Amino acid sequence: MKFLSNLFKKKIGSVDDILIYPEGKRYYRDAHSIRKNMIDEDAVKIIHRLHKFGYKAYIVGGGVRDLLLERKPKDFDVVTNATPNQIKKIFNNCRIIGRRFKIVHILFRGKVIEVSTFRSLPEHRFGKHDEEQDYLIKRDNKFGTPQEDAARRDFTINALYYDIRNDSIVDYVGGYDDIRNRQLRVIGNPEISFREDPVRMLRAVKFAVLLGLKIDKGTSKSIKKNVSELEKASSSRMLEEYNKIFRTWKTSLIFQGMAQNHLLDVLFKEAFEKEKKKDPDFGEKFLQTGVGKRLAIADKLLSEREELTPQIFYALIFSDIVQEAVLKKGGHLVASLKSAMEPIFQRLGTPKKDKERLIKVFASQDRFYHTEDEKASQNNFFRKKDFFYDAFYVFKINAIADNNDKALQCAFFWEISVRKRPVLPSGKKEGKPPRNHRRDGIDFKGRPRRERNRKSQGGPEDKLAENSDRNFEEGQSDSSQNDDV
Repeated sequence: MKFLSNLFKKKIGSVDDILIYPEGKRYYRDAHSIRKNMIDEDAVKIIHRLHKFGYKAYIVGGGVRDLLLERKPKDFDVVTNATPNQIKKIFNNCRIIGRRFKIVHILFRGKVIEVSTFRSLPEHRFGKHDEEQDYLIKRDNKFGTPQEDAARRDFTINALYYDIRNDSIVDYVGGYDDIRNRQLRVIGNPEISFREDPVRMLRAVKFAVLLGLKIDKGTSKSIKKNVSELEKASSSRMLEEYNKIFRTWKTSLIFQGMAQNHLLDVLFKEAFEKEKKKDPDFGEKFLQTGVGKRLAIADKLLSEREELTPQIFYALIFSDIVQEAVLKKGGHLVASLKSAMEPIFQRLGTPKKDKERLIKVFASQDRFYHTEDEKASQNNFFRKKDFFYDAFYVFKINAIADNNDKALQCAFFWEISVRKRPVLPSGKKEGKPPRNHRRDGIDFKGRPRRERNRKSQGGPEDKLAENSDRNFEEGQSDSSQNDDV
């Protein structure tokens, strides 16, 4: 039966079989409200310069999508038929990054404009779909046409090109209509798309929540079927996506969507094992779970302009596991915590410095209950710890989620500590702090300093902070960089 099924499966002969509009359907000024003056002026300069040298160039992806949805874009990416080396010859202020697919970052003061070359479709897209074939894309440095580039992107809403020459939108995949219908749909066969790049499943849920879209039935069904493919995804890419989610102010809702689409069966699965045993379909009640409550409180604090680091979110997700480890401990606390968390850290690919910081955050939670005035010197010593800020917010959020009166009173005692400016080094006078004086990411109000993005700003869902982004870029580039974030 399986042989006969494969025999009669449709074989795609060319890219035209994937595209809804093989010739490209253009929507001119009377059909949409996007105008050139809405585009970042440096992105416009890049396109004009590429045109001057005889190359095609468009604004692509999230910038076009967000403007059509009447949202403020966080950045504008450019796509062209010029290769990275050709782009580098035109622009002095640029660098080529990535292993999997080379792209160009053109540097401007305070931001980066990403320029990519049209990509070709993988060869397997033209064959029959094979359930047992490994479609995971590991290397992808083949250039192609605008049609191929559109066909190999993740979702139709991210595959629209904006032509600044006449304010037109070029659509090969039906993304314009999907935006109007508030629908999220994979381009081509979702079975192949998600196996090519499993991170797209997480991105589908994220986009649906953030943009107020409904995932179409075929895409949703394929996500639930292929969720185990996420185990093949690069840990660096997954950490990148998590950190983006933590900056959205809607982490709890995105995690709820992940639970509803069974993604939490693989992602952070240790934190949800008990919930799944009690109710396999706990996604509908996710916000009533311990993790759901904590994440919702964290989102509220972010909306109130509090600063929460990614480590705080990881700690909130694993607080229940840590609490169990503390109750079971038969020896040293830190050793018990490491024993409980190390397998999880290994699976997630957590960097060593983050592991060490999280263990300190977990191990210090009980310390917040000790508020006696006679221990003022010890309390001041504790306040100066580099992990104090993260540890305090984890304690405070847990206290609110558990409605623990004693813990809330203790949190109130320590609250002033995160508002005080750090003690200046000996010999420094009071007054204006030294320009570069920093205390492990905490500013002079006791809050983590905002990390400067290397892409243009705009909206709560920021690009990866510079330190995380640099590690990722120099390690490998991924297809999501052209699929838009």
